[in-house]
Amino acid sequence: MKDIKKLSKSNNYSAVNLGNLNDLMEYSLIHPVNKKLIEGKVFLKDATDATGTQISFNSLPPHTEQPYFHIHWKNEETYIIIKGAGYFQVDEDCFPIEEGSVVRVAPPGKRGICNASDETMIYVVIQAKENSLEEHTTKDGERLAVDPKWKEFL
Repeated sequence: MKDIKKLSKSNNYSAVNLGNLNDLMEYSLIHPVNKKLIEGKVFLKDATDATGTQISFNSLPPHTEQPYFHIHWKNEETYIIIKGAGYFQVDEDCFPIEEGSVVRVAPPGKRGICNASDETMIYVVIQAKENSLEEHTTKDGERLAVDPKWKEFL
């Protein structure tokens, strides 16, 4: 089982590196409910000390499927397909997905995903409490005059 590499941490941030996404299958975890081993999945909430989201990187080998459908009680999920192609089902609707597809699912939506391609599917899932986003994009922020430290490295 591969460990998440901690890059840096301070009061206002936590930074980690998962490594090459083609190596996601090296991550594994024991599912907290059914106690089965899940390969190719890594949760980031604890690793990044997140307080408002749960983000996971996931992989499905060619011609496989997530072994279960599921719902949530409070959290919506957004699936972002990074690599691969297949099908996504919410309730009775099933539709094709591919690299660049983004699917948001409300908590009660019965969801499942399959990889119908010849390559490993890689996708990100962002989970957050439904209707919790009060401000977003430019409404929740302020531009600052900061001299970037990375200029020292360029």
